[in-house]
Amino acid sequence: MSNAKPLIVGLGGTGSSTGSTERILQHALDAAAREGAETTLFDGKALDMPMYRYGEPRTHKAEALIDALRRADGIIIASPGYHGTVSGLIKNALDYVEDMARDDRVYFEGRAVGLIAVAAGWQATGSTLATLRSITHALRGWPTPMAVAINSATPVFTGEGEFSDPATAKQLEILASQVVEFARMKALDLIAKAASDLPHQD
Repeated sequence: MSNAKPLIVGLGGTGSSTGSTERILQHALDAAAREGAETTLFDGKALDMPMYRYGEPRTHKAEALIDALRRADGIIIASPGYHGTVSGLIKNALDYVEDMARDDRVYFEGRAVGLIAVAAGWQATGSTLATLRSITHALRGWPTPMAVAINSATPVFTGEGEFSDPATAKQLEILASQVVEFARMKALDLIAKAASDLPHQD
């Protein structure tokens, strides 16, 4: 963590102007900001990149995503559930994390990852969350205890833009709080380790 504020990077969405996933992710990032974090959002349009190919030149969008993830102290991922799993857009964006395979902090090493699934049915939200957890584990990240499943078969937002179910807003706030808290705990741990490595004065 390069400054007093942990950087939380959010990625997710569909790119659709009528989609709810970006709005839900933004709510989680806003909650992280209220906890004192700096936040960066990569929505569906920002993640609209060529299919990942190892060793190929990277677009500006891909470079921006990987640069932000390298600097991230925590991550929040929100995926719509397409046919019972994560969307191709989100999976492709996560495939680009392979560019971090040789970093000092490999992939998502040492970072908490909050996971959100949005799908038209509870079965699809569950299977999408399970896939996101599996991917996060493969990328050496730490899924937060709180994950959020949102059933979009019923209206997610009221006409005033509030969540139809206040419990959803609360769950997103808990998720964001856990990501930020873990980032701060990790920063303190690194400071303590650095101090223990200093030569002792007799």
